[in-house]
Amino acid sequence: MKTRPSRSSKRSRGAGGIRSRRIRPGSPPGTVEFVGEQRLAKVQIDVIHYDAQGWSEHQDVSVQGCAETVAAGSITWMNVSGVHDVALVERLGQGFGLHPMTLEDIANTTQRPKVEEFPEYVFMVLKMIAFNEDTQTIDIEHVSVILGDHFVISFLEDDGDVFDGVRDRIRSSGGRIRWMKADYLAYSLLDAVVDHYFLAVERMGDIIEEVDDRLLEDPRPGDIKEIHGLKRSILSLRKAVWPIREEVAMIVKSESPLLTAESRVFWRDLYDHCIQIIDLVETHRDILGGMHDTYLSTLSHRMNEVMKVLTIISTIFIPLTFIAGVYGMNFKEMPELEWRGGYYLVWAVMIVISVSLYLYFRRKQWL
Repeated sequence: MKTRPSRSSKRSRGAGGIRSRRIRPGSPPGTVEFVGEQRLAKVQIDVIHYDAQGWSEHQDVSVQGCAETVAAGSITWMNVSGVHDVALVERLGQGFGLHPMTLEDIANTTQRPKVEEFPEYVFMVLKMIAFNEDTQTIDIEHVSVILGDHFVISFLEDDGDVFDGVRDRIRSSGGRIRWMKADYLAYSLLDAVVDHYFLAVERMGDIIEEVDDRLLEDPRPGDIKEIHGLKRSILSLRKAVWPIREEVAMIVKSESPLLTAESRVFWRDLYDHCIQIIDLVETHRDILGGMHDTYLSTLSHRMNEVMKVLTIISTIFIPLTFIAGVYGMNFKEMPELEWRGGYYLVWAVMIVISVSLYLYFRRKQWL
């Protein structure tokens, strides 16, 4: 069986001649046009068909094969990897009676997370997030979920996802998911995405804490650039996470017959998870908001310490420089020049002055 790559191990894309597209201004509503970066060469549809008695799994299924697998009394999950093939998305939409506006949002990877109810299905949009260890940034992927009567369709930008745990539960004979309705499968997919929010947010928190501790002990010139990079990552994370709370809240309050009473308690629990994620993001955002001031304050404090030491050294040498300057003048009539032991006396005076000033500064705790 083919192994799907884990989302957390995938690297960011954008190189290699892959073209980024944007929506054309003035396009009529319902125009299905791919917006974003093409991450796969070929779209692949994987289908899992299951009920309480058993399950079957098929990979690289055709659009016609997807429609044939849906049957009453069982659940069908179709996972579409790649949304750049607009013609395939439209054919799949026609086969399941999806509204043109829904197809437009599926192909638009910049679409804001939301939920929409239709008579035959519920449409959900969210962002799948993973922390990229190579670049120390957040990778965000567009995800669309269609909840029907006996089926769920998930649309991803590429072939990496966070749904391996859901697949394992379907393959397990003792899982709750095998005897629940399709809305529980949709909940499981969203729950898997939100759970990985925790991993990304906690990893960001570890990095922020490391940088914050370093700023107090040993600030570096490159820290300010790292702080701004963390700010951009947190802002991207906040933009993806904040709408999820509203989306799940609408699902909890929904009266759609596709959302059963048995699953509502799970949706409420997912809403609580979203609140926790938002609290963590806001906490990290507040910390980052003060790190820039901390960096500047630490540099200013270190500069003040350096200037204090230099000032004290200069203060000690001012009287010594004065004495050396006086006796360095080339006047013929200078009585002290004829004194026996005058050289040693001047040295003694300068040492006494230096020690006295040093003890005075120590007493004032300036050193």
